[in-house]
Amino acid sequence: MIRTLARVQALRSGRAEPLTTVLHRHLGERPMVFVPLTTAGEVGAPLGALVGTDRDSPRLLVVPQPRDRDLRFAFLAELAEVMLPHLVSGADDVDVELRKEKDPQTGARVEVQREVCRDAPQLLVPNEAGVRYVRLLGRSTRFRRTAEDDPAEPFPVPSRVPLLGRWLTHYAERALTPGSCLLLSVTGLLSRHWATGQSALEDQHLGALLAWIDPPRDGGGAVAAARVETARDERGLLYCPPAGPATDPEFDNRVLAPAVARFDAGLPGAERLVRDLVESQLRPTWELVWQGLARLRELPVGGRVAARWESDRWSYTGHRDRVLAGEPPQPRRDDAVTAAAKLVRREVEQARLDAHEALDDPLVMAERRLAGEAFAGVVESVELAYSEGRAPRPRPLVSVRTEDVPHLEPGARVFRALAGAAQEAQVVQVEPGLVVVRLTNRMGRGREPAEGSVPAPGDRLCFTSFEHDPRPAAPLPPPEETPWTHGGPPGDATPLSPDPHTAEDFL
Repeated sequence: MIRTLARVQALRSGRAEPLTTVLHRHLGERPMVFVPLTTAGEVGAPLGALVGTDRDSPRLLVVPQPRDRDLRFAFLAELAEVMLPHLVSGADDVDVELRKEKDPQTGARVEVQREVCRDAPQLLVPNEAGVRYVRLLGRSTRFRRTAEDDPAEPFPVPSRVPLLGRWLTHYAERALTPGSCLLLSVTGLLSRHWATGQSALEDQHLGALLAWIDPPRDGGGAVAAARVETARDERGLLYCPPAGPATDPEFDNRVLAPAVARFDAGLPGAERLVRDLVESQLRPTWELVWQGLARLRELPVGGRVAARWESDRWSYTGHRDRVLAGEPPQPRRDDAVTAAAKLVRREVEQARLDAHEALDDPLVMAERRLAGEAFAGVVESVELAYSEGRAPRPRPLVSVRTEDVPHLEPGARVFRALAGAAQEAQVVQVEPGLVVVRLTNRMGRGREPAEGSVPAPGDRLCFTSFEHDPRPAAPLPPPEETPWTHGGPPGDATPLSPDPHTAEDFL
């Protein structure tokens, strides 16, 4: 409802409305920006790209004839030459941390020393279609054969090409995890923090999205976005090509096709012409990406962003270790246990992200309060009480006067942030305008509550019905114990083998 209201207000005011008060994603100091461009007829055929970490000096890569296999392989080799140094730049700068892990022999949790990279290189693309294209590039390159792998390979590629494919696949897979920041789309970042007066599909046009966020003085966001999407020059070409990463059809028909035909004919200067045309389509989006990043950096960073970024660092370190250990590329299809583990992990990370954003941002928490998943108010009274048993523990009753309408029943668990952790309470009474809860933990071990662990009358509190750090469910069985109902043990091809032919199969 908050997002819908913000969209209505944006449409009314002509300017994007903020959805947050802080930045909920990690932005590195020197991310690599990748603006790809593909041909309209075949998504997997690259036409060109601008890539680099410096706004003023990007590297231009162009395929003059996308149907030429050799030129496409040369593009991938050049892309690997540019990207790989950035993607592996954080592999050697590590810290040693103590982690509790399960001992495979005893089953007990013991402390072990693990290396973790201090930072992980970031990769940014203009929109969500760019994220999907990174996944496609990874899938199409990580299985490429090199001359070292197979001397008889008819189309060998340099060894850096399949290595790039493995890294791009990891980044694209990690992008499916909610809150991950290894691979980000700028439109996704901006639309998370601002609401425009247009649809979510129209927000995928980076130029139109920024037109709503920073509209010109001579018109509102709707007028500016329409101008960005449709304005053309005297040749009929868009002033702001979308780089979606597909090209504009008018550009393909009017200028690109004749230029590629000149290249096929071997005319002098044809390759230079194609390069200039491709750069003219990429350069506006390149500038818009950096403009959007500058706008995002104006927001203060949320307090729990660093904790989620630590998960990205561990993910990056794990992939580095697998590459150094000589493990094969990621499989085309996950086995049952791996797929289920990924799904569980993403569900937990989604709940964790939702909780962290609400705790970091009062504007996001307002949406949870409106949905009845949290309530805020002023402490009216505190009654000190104790639990029953041989060692009574403090269980104070806290009455909170609130204007929210939480969807809670007596006995439900609620949580509030206390000194960087969550203090749990149990709902005792829910009345219009009043909620009474019983605090149940984080008050010390003594008979008297620790100082600061119990609120005082007049304090303003916010309780949530969702956990602040959700934990995963019970662990899944190992792959060798996968039941047959879920695909059987990996490597067992019996369920997938076809039935033998019989005489009844033929006429």
